Amino acid sequence: MRVLLLGANGFLGRFVADRLLADPAVHLTALGRGDDADVRFDLAGGSPGALTRFLDAVHPGVVINCAGATRGGARDLTRHNTVAVATVCEALRRSGCGARLVQLGCSSEYGPSQPGSSTAEDAVPRPGGPYGVSKLAASELVLGAGLDAVVLRVFSPVGPGTPAGSPLGRLAEAMRRAMQSGDGELKLGGLGVQRDFVDVRDVARAVHAASLSAAQGVVNIGTGRAVRLRDAAAVLARVAGYGGALHELDTPTGPPRPPQGHGTLGPQRGEHPSEQLGGGGPFPYPDGCGGWQQADVRTARDRLGWRPRINLEESLADIWMEAACRI
Repeated sequence: MRVLLLGANGFLGRFVADRLLADPAVHLTALGRGDDADVRFDLAGGSPGALTRFLDAVHPGVVINCAGATRGGARDLTRHNTVAVATVCEALRRSGCGARLVQLGCSSEYGPSQPGSSTAEDAVPRPGGPYGVSKLAASELVLGAGLDAVVLRVFSPVGPGTPAGSPLGRLAEAMRRAMQSGDGELKLGGLGVQRDFVDVRDVARAVHAASLSAAQGVVNIGTGRAVRLRDAAAVLARVAGYGGALHELDTPTGPPRPPQGHGTLGPQRGEHPSEQLGGGGPFPYPDGCGGWQQADVRTARDRLGWRPRINLEESLADIWMEAACRI
């Protein structure tokens, strides 16, 4: 099976590439903007015609799109998450390759949900920010293109390679700094948020399964269990061997204050205060999904034969191992 992978160098794309390369039946070609891509092409700026010619030359059976942007202004998010997908869809419509498209979406497309509920694929999307809007628009383009296509709505991916700017990545970095400086306490804000954390290697397995399946429409990829960030912090402290006290700061009600030393997890230089690890009030969790999100994963089980295998403690241990290497 010839597979064209878009975004092979991203957090998810790297693990998807590893998973596909482990399958001897897969012949993988990576397309992207970097020098290490097999073929250099800018999805946000390239023409559908040029991509069509490449598709007709390579003739993949499956196209997997892991490309996109998670940060930036609305214009950049639209270019990289929506316009790029429009280019892919138009090229596939024009091409004679007949490839199946596996599009990686995200749980931010759903927006906030009721505490205690599990979000199924038929939920009405109400994204709470530009990122979710740009990804939802991309999903709608894929679903309305008349292609053999599936959208995997990935909930909160974690594990090795977790970006340092993500909530759990920042949590590990704050703990590393505290241990390095000998701080006996770590002050953290907004740990009441609950998310469905799924290991990136399990996500890669789901992408592989989707590429081989006949499933179409939207499929949620998560664990089906929401975890409070406060509990994740406690697990991370245990696997890291951090013996200090974890103090949760009250959610601030006034203007954001600058970080208070190495032991405080707050906004980093050059970023908006809403992108810090926090929840509620003026410090919302950065995905625009409020205080609670949990996936209904029955469709992934029934249509892909997929279940998560890696627990959160293992994912956090891998995040910590990478952070500890910086000590």
